[in-house]
Amino acid sequence: MNRMLFNLGCTPGIYKPELEERLLNILSNSVRMDIEAHRMCCRSEQHFGEGTEIINVCPGCDQRFGGNFENACTVSIWEVLDGIEGFNFPNYNGAVMTIHDSCPVRERPGVHAAVRSLIGKMGIKIIEAEYNSSRSICCGDDFYPNLPIKQVHEKIKKRAESMPCQNVIVYCVTCLKAVSFGGKTPRYLLDLLFGEDTVPGDYNTAKWRDEIQRQAEARINPACR
Repeated sequence: MNRMLFNLGCTPGIYKPELEERLLNILSNSVRMDIEAHRMCCRSEQHFGEGTEIINVCPGCDQRFGGNFENACTVSIWEVLDGIEGFNFPNYNGAVMTIHDSCPVRERPGVHAAVRSLIGKMGIKIIEAEYNSSRSICCGDDFYPNLPIKQVHEKIKKRAESMPCQNVIVYCVTCLKAVSFGGKTPRYLLDLLFGEDTVPGDYNTAKWRDEIQRQAEARINPACR
């Protein structure tokens, strides 16, 4: 590995932009090489030198950077955090929650294992959903705009209703929005790790997609072009 980049991603950047600096500080103090912030959207054209590794927060970024770009390999923030010794995990004292696994990392068992390891280190008891890990079902948002908005919302609510607990751990911000819209209480994994509340905000499918597009257009890192 010749170069390590950290990519927060568009949707976490919308949700809590301060996460970039916070996570960079943790990584810089824990990983034995220099880490650079990467602020270019995974959907844009870009080139990487041989031996580039990208640490991703967003599951969609993890999928696209890992599969669409020559010379780049990816690792999720969950796998990296799970390997850091001395991380100060909050204790949730046996709180019972379930997990919604994100579609883009459906074929990444290492991500599923790291997510569950982190959750266990926080003293959370997991009741698995029927469809989890490699069998997980989309939160529903990804059906837009291929289906009418009414049908998209029906799928979002159906997926949320399939969750066995009211508190649903998510590690994708769009899933966070969808789970909340579906009537469950999302618990974003980074919020749990930092002992913070998850604040879903409003969810309007079309407006959310427009907001993601604006964020993507704003994410530029000239050094990585």
